[in-house]
Amino acid sequence: AQQLYRLVNSSREMEMEMELQAKLRNLLVMAAADGSLTEREISFLTDRRERWGIPEDAFADLIRYAISDVAELEIPESHQERVEMLQDLLRMMAADGDLAEVEKQLFATASVAMNISDNQLKEIIDSVL
Repeated sequence: AQQLYRLVNSSREMEMEMELQAKLRNLLVMAAADGSLTEREISFLTDRRERWGIPEDAFADLIRYAISDVAELEIPESHQERVEMLQDLLRMMAADGDLAEVEKQLFATASVAMNISDNQLKEIIDSVL
């Protein structure tokens, strides 16, 4: 029973780490969308990496993915996770003080793909900015 408990607990921890890596990967994709990473964006992303306990080697892999030609946002399944993702993306977009057109387009595309209504989107934006 003890071994089973440890195995289940370990699986939950791995699942949570993967979810946090997916969140960070999405932030990196948004940050890299305009073709550059500013010092303020890097600082924001590094803070998130440290806060979420993501190892530096995994962070490096996520950066490589974000600047690749195949990089894309991963849409979460639940509505709450989608709202949180959009809030995180807004914070990422605002981190460098410059809302690039390509970032706005990526954000708009993501919100449409998530079936977020105009009213919900306004509430999300108001909650962050």
